[in-house]
Amino acid sequence: MSARVLVVDDQEANVRLLEAKLRAEYFDVVTATSGQAAIDGAIAEQPDVILLDVMMPGMDGFEACRRLKADRRTRHIPVVMVTALDQPEDRVRGLEAGADDFLTKPVDNLPLFARIRSLLRLKVLLDELRLREEKVEERGLSPVDSEPDALQDARILLIAGEERIATHLSSKLPTQAFVDTEIDPAEAIIRSANGYDLALIDLTTKAYDALRVCARIRANSETRQMPILAIVDPDEVSRSVRALDLGVNDIVHRPVDRGELNARIWTQLRRKRYADTLRERLEDSLEMAITDPLTQLHNRRYISSRLQQVAEMVASGETSASVVIADLDHFKRVNDTYGHEAGDAVLTEFAARLRSRLRAVDLAARYGGEEFVVLMPDAPLSEAQAGAERLRSGVAEAPFRLPGEAGMLDVTVSIGVAEIRPGDDMDTVMRRADEALYRAKAAGRNCVMSDQKASRAA
Repeated sequence: MSARVLVVDDQEANVRLLEAKLRAEYFDVVTATSGQAAIDGAIAEQPDVILLDVMMPGMDGFEACRRLKADRRTRHIPVVMVTALDQPEDRVRGLEAGADDFLTKPVDNLPLFARIRSLLRLKVLLDELRLREEKVEERGLSPVDSEPDALQDARILLIAGEERIATHLSSKLPTQAFVDTEIDPAEAIIRSANGYDLALIDLTTKAYDALRVCARIRANSETRQMPILAIVDPDEVSRSVRALDLGVNDIVHRPVDRGELNARIWTQLRRKRYADTLRERLEDSLEMAITDPLTQLHNRRYISSRLQQVAEMVASGETSASVVIADLDHFKRVNDTYGHEAGDAVLTEFAARLRSRLRAVDLAARYGGEEFVVLMPDAPLSEAQAGAERLRSGVAEAPFRLPGEAGMLDVTVSIGVAEIRPGDDMDTVMRRADEALYRAKAAGRNCVMSDQKASRAA
């Protein structure tokens, strides 16, 4: 996986060394020699990963990282801090500044490339979500807050080979999080699908192959996006690399420092909450794209697409189907007499009565204004007409409540029904249903018309 990497170090020799290593692996490399240059370069070049030295004159790496993560233009770029500092408190300080990872000089090639690949996989996913989020914002929605409360109601699954180790590790975990432990590998794989926010796995256990547990969790579609934090021995470089290549998000070395462990957990949970928020916004935006905001029924775009699909199924002999068009009678008078708030109340109540009288397989949409369309799969004309009559009578049987002091209002609806025939396209069947609706209006309203017969209130 190739990518653009920004290398930041005030020592020219260090820059050239890292640049040579990365170019040998076919990475595109850009460089900077100060904290401010790193920020400017990140904004201009939009790299995929930043390798950031800590000890620099003027603005050090910690401050540069904080500023990168505070800027909406660069906060999504993974930052790996590279430094000669190797104490746990130094790593904690870097992670708290927003760094995604921490490498100690001299940098070993294998961990370096494994960490870059791991961060790139994550960035590819987040970039796709961010791109879609930008489309959401173009519709006028506010941007996502990138700093959700990472530990609020967080659920962690701790997987260890022994109860003693599990108890010891549990004592080091954040007190705000809910922690479950599991020592059986098969049960751990099953339990991991129960909505946990993070899995902490001890790879040093001799009881079973913990790497296989990581692989199984990552391969499961239900847990594929769950962060995995692994505990390894510092001397087991190849095992650490293997874990990262299998999809482990981060590693922490034994003996486990409480502060570093909590900082790494917070980093993973913060990133997961951000990704979850982006996904939720995407789902909301997709829902908005096919939903009428007032009535919460489907909109014209969605029902037109589904109608065309069903028409093609009817043409192939797979099913029968009918279309119902309903139009509220004299709706303009409601707006003119009582105001648009009353008109909205009538439309909302009509949608509620419509939903309550449909089959589970029927699709209802607000087609425009006071006109509604129902697509009824597996429904010949007679069945569709019976459903339309249930709707008509359900509207007429009880008055609608208007907002404020306006009181109650009798409302009726006229309905046209057409069965989809082989060879019909969407426009053809809609035209026939519309013609039936016009006949219902001409016949005095508050009735159902189809190609064969009419039904009206007594």
